[in-house]
This record gives sequence, C-alpha cells and structure tokens, in this order.
Amino acid sequence: MTATVRDDERFSHVPTEVDGGEDAPAPAGGAVDFGPLAGFAGFMLRLVQVQVFEAFFRDFRGRGITPGQIGILVAVGRNPGIGQGVLAEALRIKRSNMAKVVRVLERNGTITRRARPNDQRAVELRLTRKGRALVERMVPGIGVSDRAATAMLSERERATLLKLLARIAGYSAPGRRDARHTGSMGELFPENWHPG
Repeated sequence: MTATVRDDERFSHVPTEVDGGEDAPAPAGGAVDFGPLAGFAGFMLRLVQVQVFEAFFRDFRGRGITPGQIGILVAVGRNPGIGQGVLAEALRIKRSNMAKVVRVLERNGTITRRARPNDQRAVELRLTRKGRALVERMVPGIGVSDRAATAMLSERERATLLKLLARIAGYSAPGRRDARHTGSMGELFPENWHPG
C-alpha cells in the first residue's frame, strides 16, 4: 500500500512568508526574499548570468554582437575546423539555433563554413581574418568586464568559483592544466591558426 502525499504536505517545510501575503513585511532596501530559491544553484547562476550579460551589453553597446556569438567565435578560433554539430553539443545549443547563429556570423564575414570533404553533411567552421580581429579586440575587454563582475571576490575565491563552475558544467580544457579556469587569457589562438 502506498501513501499519497498532498501538495500542502509536500511543501509544508517552505515558510509561508515567501508567499508575499498581506502580513509579510516589505523587503528592506529593495531586497527581495527569494526564500528557498536562494538555495538553488540554478536560480543563483541565472541571476549572475543576467548580471554579467547586462554588463556585456552596457560595455559593448554598438558592437553588433551578443555574448553567445562572441563565445562561438572564440571557440571556433581555438578549435579551427570544428564541426558545427560538435560545437553546438559542446555549447549545449540546439543544432537548429546554432545553424541560425552561424549564418549570421557568416553573413557578417567573421566565420566561414564548408562541408567536410569526406562527409558533405558535416560542416566545419573557421574564423576569417575579420573574425580573428574582432575576437582579439573584444576578448581583453570582456575579461575586464568579467573581472569587474567578480570584484567582490579574492583571487583565490574567483579561481575556486571558476573551477567549481567548470566542474558543474562538465568542462575540462583539453591538454591544459587549470590555467583556463582561472580566467587568464593565455594564448587566444593556437600557433597553427590560419583563416578559413
């Protein structure tokens, strides 16, 4: 025999103050009590992502590029000839959405795509000279903006945060020690880089 749990019993541990009912005090200084959401990694990551993206759009207004697009350009520059599907999977982007973004980047002259000689269905991506120049101009500024977003952290805390985020994301930089997780720029492009 199985017991049935009603919704009011299942969530009885959640304080009623989070409901924002009439008796709930107004948040002090504009702060909002998120209740149990403040203990959810996904919720806090979303708040941080919005904060970082707001800084990106403020700092790079008028450049005509989004955080997702610059991320794709950096990844393609670091991995010349990467398959479009492989990159979509690595960035957790739907293939159809990746195809749309790649078309935009191709139209603006920052990326080339071509079918692989041995598999016409597979598309490989490469940066153009214009794409490389854009990445070289923007990434240092993005690094400054990103550091400003974490300015309240010590260097050690920041390094720990990046390592933990990389672990959650399941990311490890191929062939590199943890230098990639410290936020250091390192080499932007591999030594054998050439335009597509």
